[in-house]
Order: sequence, then C-alpha cells, then structure tokens
Amino acid sequence: MSLPDNTAARDEILDRVRRGVARQDFEVRRAAAEAALTAPTRGPQPHMATDTAALRARFADKAAALASSVESVVRLAEAPAAVARYLESHGLSKQAVATAEVGALDWTLAGISVAVRAAVDADTVGISGCFCAVAETGTLLLCSGAETPATVSLLPETHIALVPVARLVATMEDAFALVRAELGDMPRALNFISGPSRTGDIEQTIVLGAHGPCRVHLILIGETS
Repeated sequence: MSLPDNTAARDEILDRVRRGVARQDFEVRRAAAEAALTAPTRGPQPHMATDTAALRARFADKAAALASSVESVVRLAEAPAAVARYLESHGLSKQAVATAEVGALDWTLAGISVAVRAAVDADTVGISGCFCAVAETGTLLLCSGAETPATVSLLPETHIALVPVARLVATMEDAFALVRAELGDMPRALNFISGPSRTGDIEQTIVLGAHGPCRVHLILIGETS
C-alpha cells in the first residue's frame, strides 16, 4: 500500500508561514508576544489569606484531601527522625534514595540508610525537597536537574517530601513567578505533585499508585505560628 504524497500540502503550509514571517509588522507582533510571556497577565485569583499561618493551614488541608499525609517539625534537623517515625508506623524499609538537597542531613542517627542518587526499580522509598509548594491546591513543585533527579519522587512507591514553610506560595501563578525570579531559564522539567498517583480508569474505582507513588508524606518545616 503506497502512502499519499503530501508534498504539495506541506509546501503550501510552509509558503504561508514564510509569507507571515515576511509581513512588515512581524517584529511588532513578536515583541508583543515576548512582552506577554515576560509579564503574563493573571486571571481571576481565589480569595484567600496569604500570611504564613494561613498558607500553612490551607496547604495542609488541601494536601490531606488529596490523600497525602502531613507532619510538622520546627527545624530541618528534626526531619530525619520524623521520616523514621513515618517509615516505622507503616512497616516500610529504612533504606531510601534522596536528592542532594536533603542528602546531607544526619540520616544515620535516625537509623535510615540513604543513598544520594537517581532512583531505580528496586527502590521503595524516595526522599526529596521541593522548589516550592502551592497552598491553593496542596501541590508540590519539583524542578528536575542533575542534583534533583525526578525519579526520586516518581519511581519509588513511597515519596517523602521535606517542605519548608518559607517556600509556601498562595497560587500556581505565584509558583511560576518564583521560578522565573529565581531560576531565570526553565529547568528541563517542572513536576507538579498533588498527592499519590491515582487512576479511575477501571469501573471508575480510584486506585492509588497506578503510575507512581502510592504514598506521599509531607513534612512541613518551620515555626507553627
């Protein structure tokens, strides 16, 4: 069976693109598009308090509604012990992989063996930080990179994230604004995590862990008031 010759259609499309680029106002339109990308207009925003205590409370409520579990500690140094308590309470392995941003914590004192590397199929627990977290939806934002491989949060059946209260933002728009302000260029991937992986494809029954972790545990780090 021979395939149709689409050469004429392709040439017509490319010719239309060339004519469009050659228009006298092309540079004006390009500048307008770049300006819109640089300073995007925000749509309607939810009415919500944006002080630290309110953001913390809303984030915890929304995360819990998405089937994430949430615990709070005051200092980052307390996080390994909190992770150990969670693993023990669920009968989970105390061997984990972690991103470099959290790998330097004293995991040994908490009885946890942590390897700082990308996750592989055999890893069951992944521990990461986060770039920021969105209070409006209880969502984590993780940026992929050499020191923060996405597999740590996506491949193991249990993902534990350390979330500094200082990195809570109100909305998704605030999260993107923070990326632009602090990173400049976008990383290879931005991963938004809203609770455990789930699907309802089979008889509309929700099943956790279908395409990623079946457990997400969040440890909020910072003063409680």
